[in-house]
Amino acid sequence: MLSYRYHVAMFTEYSIQAIAINAIPLLFAITIHEAAHGYAAKRLGDNTAFVLGRVTLNPLKHIDPIGTILIPALLILSSAPFLVGYAKPVPVRFDRLNNPKMDMVWVALAGPGSNFFQALLWAIFWIAIQSMGIQEPFFLKMAEAGVLWNIGLLVFNLFPLLPLDGGRIVSGLLPYRQALAFSKIEPWGFFIVLGLVFTGFISHWWMNPLNDFFLNVIRLITMPIRLLLGH
Repeated sequence: MLSYRYHVAMFTEYSIQAIAINAIPLLFAITIHEAAHGYAAKRLGDNTAFVLGRVTLNPLKHIDPIGTILIPALLILSSAPFLVGYAKPVPVRFDRLNNPKMDMVWVALAGPGSNFFQALLWAIFWIAIQSMGIQEPFFLKMAEAGVLWNIGLLVFNLFPLLPLDGGRIVSGLLPYRQALAFSKIEPWGFFIVLGLVFTGFISHWWMNPLNDFFLNVIRLITMPIRLLLGH
């Protein structure tokens, strides 16, 4: 499969085609990620997202016109060396969870966990169509995009800074006093993350190494299937 860095190059070389190829897997990746947060919260005691209709696979409930569509599209069309975007955050009342401190961790993990599962399914789909002799570039590239988008979202959201999922996980694992101090970063967290993205810090020190790690995990898990089907 393609590497993450090559996939970014693919976006910049074939801008219009890339948008068409990436639209479906990206919408699934974002929609299921957000719905997974709401579903986990409901199972753990907070039905806020469920009542507001956010535990759904309807992408319109999760799409942010600017963060999900405009910003990624402009970055692709301008041949930017990176992609960044966001969806509408799922509302969670952590104080309503059965065990607020630890359940916060599980709710936060649900989103990235759903992306890993989707990446695995896209990888199996890629192997399956290859084994059937289907060489249609559109489907092959879409399957690759499905793997890479989901791994990218998984890794990016695990960055340990609020308001990202990784920050929620850190906050849930820290002792109460340290968690309270850590939470004070949240109002500035998005701007800090943007700064780290634009300087290349996140890409070089976080995204690239962990993307490679999770891609290797996917390869390892799908190895029996590839061996069985001769791919």
